[in-house]
Amino acid sequence: MEVALLSFPSKTPSSHSLNLTRTQTQTHRFLSNPPFVSPKPKPNLSIRSAISRTKKEETVETVKTQLDNCHLVAAIKYKGLTVKQFQDLRRSLPESTKLLVAKNTLVYKAIEGTPWEALKPCMKGMNAWLFVHSEEIPAAIKPYRSFQKEKKLEDNDFTGAVFEGKFYGPGDFKALENMPTRAEIYAQLLGSLKGPASSVVGTIQAPARELVMVLKAYVKKLEEEGGGQ
Repeated sequence: MEVALLSFPSKTPSSHSLNLTRTQTQTHRFLSNPPFVSPKPKPNLSIRSAISRTKKEETVETVKTQLDNCHLVAAIKYKGLTVKQFQDLRRSLPESTKLLVAKNTLVYKAIEGTPWEALKPCMKGMNAWLFVHSEEIPAAIKPYRSFQKEKKLEDNDFTGAVFEGKFYGPGDFKALENMPTRAEIYAQLLGSLKGPASSVVGTIQAPARELVMVLKAYVKKLEEEGGGQ
């Protein structure tokens, strides 16, 4: 009697099993021998330092340039102003007036050894710096006063100013804001020349700046009268 031998085919692994095995093998190899990843290069500190130094030097030179032919420099408390407010303020100023934001240390470096060094009491906190290149001081200050009132920025007041080598604190600004305009000085001169001698003496005793302007106006008037004859 013959016995039939039954043979069963060997089980072929599925593609899913092969893929899983292959993935496990690759994972094992990755963990055993992780790929080398070069670290990110650290920023060159010397380059950063050079850039920072260059920017500081540029700021100092900018301040020095603004000091040329400048009649008044004032510091304004800058903390709390938004970028838009600062831009609006700049647009409201006369063309002869410039507004800059710079660190106190850099501004002081620019004014050190000059008559503007009298601004030293302002070297604290955050300041915006107002450079007035005109003799019309009240007209240069008035736009900020209007801006300050409109935006309700009572705390952002002037921290000080220097005019003709003299320092003016926050409480002294009315003297600057109420200075006579050039037209008013001319009128004062013409009036004093037509009036009694005491009026002329009073005019001569005015500050040097006003006296010079008065004399220039008088000379111009005489030249015009002489040219018309």
